[in-house]
Amino acid sequence: MLAALPMSIWAVLFVALALLYIIGLSFLSRGEGFDAQLPITFDNYLRMAAPTYLKSLLLSLRLAFLTALCCALLGYPLAYFIAKTSPRVRTWLLILIIAPFWTNALIRIYGWKTLFIANGPLNTALLSLGIIEKPLRLLYTEKAVLVGMVYAMIPFFVLPVYSGIERLDGSIVEASRDLGAGPVRAFFTVTLPMTMPSVLAALVLTFIPSIGLFFISDLLGGSNTMLWGNVIQNELLKSRDLPFASALSVVLLTLTCIVLAVYRKLGGDAESMVF
Repeated sequence: MLAALPMSIWAVLFVALALLYIIGLSFLSRGEGFDAQLPITFDNYLRMAAPTYLKSLLLSLRLAFLTALCCALLGYPLAYFIAKTSPRVRTWLLILIIAPFWTNALIRIYGWKTLFIANGPLNTALLSLGIIEKPLRLLYTEKAVLVGMVYAMIPFFVLPVYSGIERLDGSIVEASRDLGAGPVRAFFTVTLPMTMPSVLAALVLTFIPSIGLFFISDLLGGSNTMLWGNVIQNELLKSRDLPFASALSVVLLTLTCIVLAVYRKLGGDAESMVF
């Protein structure tokens, strides 16, 4: 009987009500311990005007933008190559792209942490080759966080774009070639514009999660890189300030809705996000 309920009812029960609960908490005052209490207040939102929180928000947006940009620069050529290669090679490449989903993301980021430490494999190799004279400071930097975020997010860019290239009508590209367009011109005038819906969807799929990621910056950035997700985590688990953590989460949700609204305004649809 429960399985027969419409999906909209499940969405209301498990999504809408939970969101309303979080929004309601964000307007309450902090109580003792982990409690929230009356009176209703806007102080939780006014606190975010402090330089510390504004800096964290801007850093989160900047790293999310750079992550999406790097995923686009690296992911589109890879997706194009996968789509155009032989079926056998394509299968193995897709397995390599999907394989990270089979392991815990935390374990994979620990691998990057091991690589970036002062006496790790990367610094050891560079020292052995004489490229550097002393170990580079790679860990606990914004660059390390960016590398980890690109690594974690690039499958979410490659797969939708690959799917879009696969659905592309090859006869249109062939027609442009017959009319005298070279490979480069055919790509920029036909292939790229026709796969742009998939590219926009992939950018959204990489940008939105990157804003709220906190475990990557925890492991690779430490206290030097406090993203919005880290602020929420600290307020919830360390400060135990449930109303303020809820307000921070509402801001993150609002940013997500704004990005999705812009995506829809640009002509994006949910179908392009399917891969």
